[in-house]
Amino acid sequence: MAEPGVSNPGTETRLWLAQRASAAVLAIAVIVHLGTIIYAVRGGVTAAEIIGRIGGSLGWSAFYTVFVLAAAVHAPIGLRAVLREMTPIVPRRVDLICFVFAALLAVLGMRVVVKFYAIGAG
Repeated sequence: MAEPGVSNPGTETRLWLAQRASAAVLAIAVIVHLGTIIYAVRGGVTAAEIIGRIGGSLGWSAFYTVFVLAAAVHAPIGLRAVLREMTPIVPRRVDLICFVFAALLAVLGMRVVVKFYAIGAG
């Protein structure tokens, strides 16, 4: 059994794998997202026109759902590592802080996705 305040090696391995997998998803998502924006802006399309064109699209909503969920997995794991290494915060408290942060990212991100879809579906 692990000492108090020390994580289970299996948990650390799963978190490491989750962060690497989410990084791979984020790399692709960021490239698609930025590429789409650059392509649209170069064509003179405004943000309102972009929302009007792709809002209401199940495909784009699915893409941004994956994007949000990958960010909600990736960022809190990185924050957890920083807080555990750089602060005197008790590890259990760090885990709670990062869990709340992950939930907040997921909820706020999904609110945007849902509203974006609703605008286009009108």
